[in-house]
Amino acid sequence: MTQKVDLANQFIAENVKKVNPIYRHHYHLMAPIGWINDPNGFIYYQGAYHLFYQYYPYESKWGPMHWGHAKSEDLVHWEHLPVALAPDEAYDANGCYSGSAIAHEDKLYLIYTGHVEQDGVRREVQCLAMSEDGNHFEKYRHNPIISEVQLEGLDADIADFRDPKIFEREGQFYCIVASKTSEDLGQILLFKSNDLKKWTFFSTLLTGEAKHGTMWECPDLFHLDGKDVLILSPIAMPIDGFAYENLNSTLAFIGEVDWTKGHFKVENEHEIDGGLDFYAPQTCQGPNGKRIMVAWMQMWQRTLPTDDKGHLWAGAMTLPRELSVDKLRLVQKPVPVKLQPKTQRITVSGDKTVLFKDLMTDSCYLKFELDISKTSQVLIALLKSEKSALKLSFDVDTQILTFDRTDFGLPLVGQEQSPLNRRHIKLSLADSEWLIIEIYKDTSSIEIFLNGGVALTATFYEIEKSQAISICTDGELNGTLTYSDIK
Repeated sequence: MTQKVDLANQFIAENVKKVNPIYRHHYHLMAPIGWINDPNGFIYYQGAYHLFYQYYPYESKWGPMHWGHAKSEDLVHWEHLPVALAPDEAYDANGCYSGSAIAHEDKLYLIYTGHVEQDGVRREVQCLAMSEDGNHFEKYRHNPIISEVQLEGLDADIADFRDPKIFEREGQFYCIVASKTSEDLGQILLFKSNDLKKWTFFSTLLTGEAKHGTMWECPDLFHLDGKDVLILSPIAMPIDGFAYENLNSTLAFIGEVDWTKGHFKVENEHEIDGGLDFYAPQTCQGPNGKRIMVAWMQMWQRTLPTDDKGHLWAGAMTLPRELSVDKLRLVQKPVPVKLQPKTQRITVSGDKTVLFKDLMTDSCYLKFELDISKTSQVLIALLKSEKSALKLSFDVDTQILTFDRTDFGLPLVGQEQSPLNRRHIKLSLADSEWLIIEIYKDTSSIEIFLNGGVALTATFYEIEKSQAISICTDGELNGTLTYSDIK
């Protein structure tokens, strides 16, 4: 471990008790103190899930990136481990940026982007670090392992060349890296290696169009349910109907890789999460073969109340989600959490509002199963007080669900052209007369899962605490509400 890693760990130990816990989560991974963003190095290794993350321990603002580290056996309860990487070499002097992990011959390897800015010139290269015990890492003495050498002759700029995701296929190591063309189009470059240390360029896996934004970040490639899936995070992707309204979005390409040429044939594409605070997802394969995804539960250029108020922390990870592919779309299902569920009947007519007073505790689960055959509008107000609520509304005719945090809690503003606190999702209920909404609430976040595995994620910061829920409709609504604390 280097001096800078030791200093980071010492700072955490000496200052962690100064963190204000008022908006801290109970079952979502956060850094012990400081700033957190992209999940990195997500892997199942030696009997536990390990999740690294972009980290700046010294402030609740983005700074020279370190790699934080935590592990879990159930993806819900996390143990903090020592900081894994700190920027301390000429090739990563201004940050150890995002990357991934792979286990090989009982060792854990991290591959990450070394970031340097000097005299107005930016350079991003791919680097390697290794560990015998999964906790303490040593950087490869011949770093970088992928640099200008492998980009020679390509339409790719070393200034925007980051976020390697490594995997093994048929005895060969592969690594995809995000880049962009001279025309500001996102592209994914594919490299291969026999030993994790010497790499050659293989192909341009996929190049985007203007509709896919100006730069791609945090790519991940995996095979699932008979299809290849490429997920990534585009910058400045143009709005398409109700999709991609955030300044920074997440995108899934579903299709097939031609491994003889190294090209991805796209059969469908869609936004991964329809909420306001979801970015840079990364996946790993669990011991049972399931594909698990986790993302940064925040958004770039958004208001950060925990920083503004001096709480000494900012950012968190989503609840990990099991993935599947159905009809060329990603289906998301939260990993299991321990529940003690209770159920109440819901019966609402058009002239009444039904109120549940004490169900939304600080960390809780809710499931609405609603028969919508006799109504055209449903409005659910969550954390309802006299002045405000988080609002969920569903238009039965258009099958559009709307989430709205406008005027709720502390103001949250981004760099979108107009304030963005409302998102819409088009559901496809087909012949179903039931609307199913699952909600995971944790202090200052909400993750909503809808019919068909569609997800919506958002943060919020309550001023006036409430545990109430109200439901109203313009017709007749029947169903059940299941609820439980989450410990």
